[in-house]
This record gives sequence, structure tokens and C-alpha cells, in this order.
Amino acid sequence: MVYYEVEKIEKEGEAMEAKPCVNSLTVKNSHVLPPDTNSHGTLFGGQLMAYIDDVAAIAATRHARMPVVTASTDSVDFLNPVKEGNTICLEGYVTYTHRTSMEVFVKAVTENLLTGERQVCTTAFLTMVALDENGKPAEVPPVYPESEEEKWLHNGAAERAEYRRKRREDSKELAERFGADFPWDPTTNRKA
Repeated sequence: MVYYEVEKIEKEGEAMEAKPCVNSLTVKNSHVLPPDTNSHGTLFGGQLMAYIDDVAAIAATRHARMPVVTASTDSVDFLNPVKEGNTICLEGYVTYTHRTSMEVFVKAVTENLLTGERQVCTTAFLTMVALDENGKPAEVPPVYPESEEEKWLHNGAAERAEYRRKRREDSKELAERFGADFPWDPTTNRKA
């Protein structure tokens, strides 16, 4: 067993003790039924993304013990279909923290209940921000890894955070360039 020195940070004069990744572990299982599927008989991508966001929010709230909001979701690649009649199992936990934000890793696995075959259908990283009672970003406790998987994810987190920072700058530039104007003239309903 490897022991880590437990890090503490100061928050409003009070020490915040680091928590292990596993403390935020959240697992959600769902049976994929006909209303959850598209015309191909597979789970709607948007439904899977909603499940991912829900699991990440629970994991982050469990870690911070404060309300949270989603700041970003890294790309979600659909690796394997989730078919009607199968189950979807999502596992998520906090892998890294900054001052007010938390990186949450979510893995989704589909299972054919009749054959027992299981496949990873997607993985995702989400950034969640904790909020205080006034809805402002609030400091969160540090997190530390214990398992090999947690250590691997934790060690790559700073690089992923830098990539997200750059991507956010690019998104802001696009938003500024294209603006919020209607793509048509609202007085004539014709393309501007």
C-alpha cells in the first residue's frame, strides 16, 4: 500500500483536508428502454450525455459537499452502441482539483443482460465548479489518487486542464467573432 502525505489547504482560515478519489465514486445503472432509443434501436446520444453530466455532478457534489455547475465537457466519442434492452452503467469520480474546480472522469459501459457481454461505450472528462451560498465559485478540498487507474488519471490532469484552457479561449474567440445577432434580418425574415 502506498501512502500519500495528506495535503491541506486554507479556506477562510480553516484547513481543508484532501480526500481520496474513491470518496466521490458514483455509479448509475439504467435499463435502456424503447423511449430512450433512436430509430436505430440505440440509446440517444443526448440521453447518454445527460447521464454523464448527472453522474459527474453527483461525484463533484459528493467531493465538495457544495452545489456544483458544469463548466465544460471534453469530447464524448461514442465507441460502441448501447442497444435497446441492454443496460448502461456509468462510473464517475473526481480525479483532480484546482482551487474551485474539479475534473471528473466518467466511464460508461453497456451490458447485454442475456449474454453478459460488456463494452465501454464512452469515456469523458467534465470540469465542475463548486458554488457558495451566493452562487459564486468556492474553494474545494484537494483530492489524491490511490489506485493505479486513479494515479494515471491524476498525473495527466494538468495537461488536460491546459488543453481545456486553450479550447475555452478558442470558444470565446468564436463567440465574439460570430456574436449573438440573428443570422437573418428580423424585420424582413430574410437572410442578412
